[in-house]
Amino acid sequence: MLRIAHVALDLEAGGLERLIADLMRRTDPERFETSLLCTDFLGRHAEGLESVGRLEVVGPQEKWSMLRPGRFAAKIKKMAPDVVHLHSGVWYKGSLAARLAGVRSVVYTDHGRLGPDTRLVRLVDKIAAGRTDVVVAVSDDLKARLRAEIVPESVPVKTIINGIDTALFEPRSPNDALRRELGVTTDRPVIGTVGRLDVIKGYDVAIKAFRLLLDSGTRATFLLVGDGPERANLEALIKEEKLEDSFLMAGWRNDADDIYQLLDVFTLSSHSEGTSVSLLEAMASGVCPVVTAVGGNPDVLGPNLRHLTVPPADPHALAAAWDEALRDTEKRKAQAQVAMARVRAEFDQGTMVRAYEGLYSSLVNSSGQER
Repeated sequence: MLRIAHVALDLEAGGLERLIADLMRRTDPERFETSLLCTDFLGRHAEGLESVGRLEVVGPQEKWSMLRPGRFAAKIKKMAPDVVHLHSGVWYKGSLAARLAGVRSVVYTDHGRLGPDTRLVRLVDKIAAGRTDVVVAVSDDLKARLRAEIVPESVPVKTIINGIDTALFEPRSPNDALRRELGVTTDRPVIGTVGRLDVIKGYDVAIKAFRLLLDSGTRATFLLVGDGPERANLEALIKEEKLEDSFLMAGWRNDADDIYQLLDVFTLSSHSEGTSVSLLEAMASGVCPVVTAVGGNPDVLGPNLRHLTVPPADPHALAAAWDEALRDTEKRKAQAQVAMARVRAEFDQGTMVRAYEGLYSSLVNSSGQER
């Protein structure tokens, strides 16, 4: 039985956090004992994970923790993992803490970069990479960037594409009670997205694009599901653009599988992405995607749907792509079927989980640690 400790900032909200929770639930319990260590707090997506493995929080750290994260290392040492699996946000301190705790195998998954890295970020991440046995990227685009800018040749970089539980996102009839609860009417099409409200997601671009769409004469509703640090700024922009009646902010919800059934078009206005979990979920649910051509988005859409991508930070292009999708219902439904088939064939969660299980086993076996 191999012990795997996942380490993250928290599991509060977002695709990264949901993916970690799913990975813990799906990892083979007969071969692996999984646990979770969050630096700040556990968060919403950690609910119920106590039935899967041990859950811990580092809590307040020393002022000098960038040099010697003693409390962090002590928590890891107490968990006694064979492999520490770090996730975006904890690479530097997590890798140092793992080495101080005597862990011999350290994996880091980069779930996406927040735009161009500063010189300081590159320097800090290069130091962390030197303490890491294998770096995992969630898209080939991200892998190329990490190899070119961050990770030395001595450290392997592998691509493991994100996957989802496609059975959970089977298309079904929309939930009328949910529609009423959210204020979504049936007299106009719905554009929507699900994600953490961060600057990198470009929701301000989506708001401006939606204003352009309405001004062109197309009637629609926009549904934004999620929470995060940008919420107040986005609400202010919605008010400034006079979109209060048609741009709906639903907050954080745990019923994304039902949310997707209300959408005619799923969109991402991101400036940067890894492999978006919400995009995979929406496509598996049979929703036509219109997304920015960043990170892994074009690869998720594939050659038959790549024309549904637009440049980032371009509200006019985004509004035009939405308008085209909404005007041709039959074409949109056909594209949605192509999207659904692609995710079910290429992005099933089981493939992702098996890839990580294989990585854990190979690391432990090569270091002679296996219990």
